Amino acid sequence: MTDYVKEAVEKYAAEAKALSDDLGAHPEISAQEFESSKKITALLQKAGYGIEFPFCGMETAFRATLDRGTGPSAALLVEYDALPDVGHGCGHNLHGSLSVLSALTLMELKERFSGKLYIIGTPAEEFAGGKIPMAAAGVFDGLALAAMMHSTAGGLCQADMDALSLRSYTIEFRGQAAHAVACPWMGHSALAAARKFLDLIDARRECFTPDIHANAIITDGGAAVNIIPEHAEVCIEFRTASMAALASVDDTIKKCAAAAAMALDCTVEWRHNYDDFADMVRVKTLEDAVEKLFVAAGAQVEPVTPPIGSTDVGNVSYRCPTVQPLISISGEKLALHTREFAAATAATPAFEAMKLGAAVLTSLILRVFNDTEFREAVERDFRGTLDKKMKG
Repeated sequence: MTDYVKEAVEKYAAEAKALSDDLGAHPEISAQEFESSKKITALLQKAGYGIEFPFCGMETAFRATLDRGTGPSAALLVEYDALPDVGHGCGHNLHGSLSVLSALTLMELKERFSGKLYIIGTPAEEFAGGKIPMAAAGVFDGLALAAMMHSTAGGLCQADMDALSLRSYTIEFRGQAAHAVACPWMGHSALAAARKFLDLIDARRECFTPDIHANAIITDGGAAVNIIPEHAEVCIEFRTASMAALASVDDTIKKCAAAAAMALDCTVEWRHNYDDFADMVRVKTLEDAVEKLFVAAGAQVEPVTPPIGSTDVGNVSYRCPTVQPLISISGEKLALHTREFAAATAATPAFEAMKLGAAVLTSLILRVFNDTEFREAVERDFRGTLDKKMKG
């Protein structure tokens, strides 16, 4: 890692910390990040970026552009939505500001590369995933790299974050109401159909591959205990290791729902709750480069752990080479989505992590812009992994 990168990071570090602390003190939940997005775009515009705001049909999304002429294109992703009740318990204020710090650093170093750099504000990661419609609209197509970091804790960083694909349905069963004592034989219990649906899902679990996870709750089980329920509703989400595998599990879920409805003389309908989250197309060439940068900066690194959740960065990774390293903001082991984690984003170790992470991202992006051999190796690795994913 070069001295000029470290010096540029230091130059803007206080400004980025002020942004992180401000976002942390004024959390805004998904799709309501009105002030957060304004504060970030104001900083980027002041630095010299061209601003598109709003962007891609989302009121709190933006895209900032630095055009340095002919060359590859790369993007830094910025997250800034908070969680209800716990605020920035996922650290978006910290790692979103980390991306902004890298953006300010790269503007300072603009004479050192050619090509286009995009800073893309991606709202609503905690809910419906703002990157998902962006990916579908082709925002990331053709990029040589899309990158961001995500906050973690415990003292160890990772070169990337793996993820599972995710689909969510609301499934409605409709039957026939009847008095539960006087004439139950005249009814068809939608609740019984919903329960049988969940039983069938459980019966299929012993044949699931280890990557498949299915979780459900009954959100409507009837109006009164003395009425055979004519309507019941289940919310279910299921995850797999690839989008191809997701389609297979989808078929199983629908078969179980249809069978339960048929057995109880009910009807069934299902609807998507939100767009699918994709799994992560990991690029080993990128991960190896990030790990070396982390080590060179003095960070402790552990291997990428198996996926335990989903992220809309996965949808980006199906469109272009993508990496989302995990940056430890505290030596203490803290759970994400907690008030304790939110508090940790304002502490000194988090500020030091922000500077380290911004230096790593800046160095990686400069290499993608300037090292043709590396960039081509990244693209080959990406294409090969994507092809395997698409084949299931």
